[in-house]
Amino acid sequence: MMEEKTFLGKTKHFLMFAGPAMVGFIAVVIIPFIYGLYLTFTDWGGIGNHKNLVGFANYITVFQDGAFWKSLLLTLGYVIVSVIMINIVAFILAYLLTSGMKAQNFLRAGFFTPNLIGGIVLGFIWEFVFTRTLPVIGQTLGIPLFEKSWLSDPTTAFWAFVIVTVWQYSGYMMLIYVAGFVGVPKDLTEAASIDGCTGFQVTRYVTIPLMVPSFVICLFLSVTRTFMVYDLNLSLTNGGPYESTKMAAMYVYQMAFNSQRYGVGQAEAIILFVVVAAIALTQTYLGKRMEVDA
Repeated sequence: MMEEKTFLGKTKHFLMFAGPAMVGFIAVVIIPFIYGLYLTFTDWGGIGNHKNLVGFANYITVFQDGAFWKSLLLTLGYVIVSVIMINIVAFILAYLLTSGMKAQNFLRAGFFTPNLIGGIVLGFIWEFVFTRTLPVIGQTLGIPLFEKSWLSDPTTAFWAFVIVTVWQYSGYMMLIYVAGFVGVPKDLTEAASIDGCTGFQVTRYVTIPLMVPSFVICLFLSVTRTFMVYDLNLSLTNGGPYESTKMAAMYVYQMAFNSQRYGVGQAEAIILFVVVAAIALTQTYLGKRMEVDA
């Protein structure tokens, strides 16, 4: 009887505190995901209620769609470059802003600010910078690199997209690294210094191993966010020029809504989800294995 009361009490408290969030998660994430999975087996065009089951025809279409795989490979390259640069910049900023420099709290807030700007607004701001501001500066000062808009050339448009992504997310990841630096026990770093380690050696052999949880979190967040980028892609380049910056999320959206092939678009979204989940979970698993205790 006591065990039953204990179990009922635990269940009651669980439903009281976690129940609303769980209901919301099921309603907003689980049910739409299952419904979307069902739509991948239909020929629904996104309008009307008429749906015919077509089996795996949509998935076969996806595997035969070279443009989708091209956008997925482009997205993979963008993710690799962006994730590396985001975490390098964020780690360096966090290192500098935990070293006791003046106005470090003000600078932390300043570097975090870009993350508060929505992707659509951010894209329009940087579009103005790349198409108006930098060309004027380049032509005035005679700098060939900036004499024309970066968004007009496929190669420079890709790197412009990467730069804006790094500018947006590095401040957010910086705060996670700051928490990691602050969480490293001072007695360990002081002991390493007393034993004769240089500042670089303390960072390399003491601080970084103890910050592996921060690296795991930052890599997970940056991978998932860059893989699913859409709003910045839309407002900054709109996939151009010549579809050289059309990422997978934009391609899926256009397939589902612009081409009114919702079943095919949903199948592409499922494949994209599987790819992102596999990469993110693998990265998290490998990162967890590298964690050490203080």
